[in-house]
Amino acid sequence: MTNTDNNYLIIMAGGIGSRFWPFSREHKPKQFLDFFGTGQSLIQMTVQRALPLVPVSNILVVTNKAYRQLVLQQIPQLQPAQILAEPCRRNTAPCVAYAIARIRATLAQQHKPLNKANIFVAAADHLITDTNAFQLTLTTALNYVADNNHILTLGMTPTRPETGYGYIQIPQQTQPLGINKEAYKVLRFREKPDIQTARQYLADGNYLWNSGMFVFNLQTIIDAYQTFLPSVWQHFEDGKEIIGTDNEQDYINQHFPLCDNISIDYGIMEKAENVRVIPAAFGWSDVGTWGSLYELSDKDQQGNVALHSQAAFYNAANNLVTLENGKMAVIEGLNNYIVVENEGVLLICRKENEQQIRQFVADTKDEFK
Repeated sequence: MTNTDNNYLIIMAGGIGSRFWPFSREHKPKQFLDFFGTGQSLIQMTVQRALPLVPVSNILVVTNKAYRQLVLQQIPQLQPAQILAEPCRRNTAPCVAYAIARIRATLAQQHKPLNKANIFVAAADHLITDTNAFQLTLTTALNYVADNNHILTLGMTPTRPETGYGYIQIPQQTQPLGINKEAYKVLRFREKPDIQTARQYLADGNYLWNSGMFVFNLQTIIDAYQTFLPSVWQHFEDGKEIIGTDNEQDYINQHFPLCDNISIDYGIMEKAENVRVIPAAFGWSDVGTWGSLYELSDKDQQGNVALHSQAAFYNAANNLVTLENGKMAVIEGLNNYIVVENEGVLLICRKENEQQIRQFVADTKDEFK
């Protein structure tokens, strides 16, 4: 068992959540919203479920500079220095690089070696329903990377032929996959498949959903950046003596925009030979679309969902309705629709066409300012 004092959490919280418009807006994107009426936003839940394994002082949130105060409001346990403000969006590889550079600076100040930090990287906007199973899996993963120079990802055991997730292929197993027990070599990352391919993956039995959650030792991931993304890492290497000081933000403001716009999946995970995956099952969803939120929500006998509001349904089925608190809707004759109202904007869209929502956002910005 590793000392939890050596565990760190990096939360990636810079997205704008445009697929959840108009509920999610640029000034308050989805990671800061309470979708299910639990009293906690997605980012608050992300912190809460990790706290038994990671000291609050070892949590870093990387977010857009516009959301710095919002993070501090929602997670008052954090100090301002624990919020790393990106001056612009540059995808996940520079985001994680910034955070590990800060952790390296912290260890240097404490005169600790780099291999004394075991790091969990999570998105701020994922939903996990089985907290106990999650904590068991994460404990296994953190212990594993403390003793192995592998980059670990958490692969979700698929429960259906899902076309909205990427997949991880592992060697064919003669025994059922053991949950939380063994790390398997990653053969290949697969992009989001069509439905026929997803069904084949499920039948083959050696594919996992790619959760986008990673666990690694600090020295291991620095070595990977130096090997596969040296141009990104060089910006943080050049600032080695500045990061962790009062001049850090000025340096980041100048150098972060110069980083390549690239994901850590494409830049490192798909290229490194030392990537392993632990199969897991803890009720995970990336809550990426209204459709995924619909699937996660309790439904009436006709398959309708009403969140944050009251709704009466007549001759209507399989709809999702979300209104501002205290409002009510009467829905007649609609099937398979998304109905969302927030801050003066009403969206009515077929669920099958929800991928167009980003275009709706762009068009309405241009036409209605």
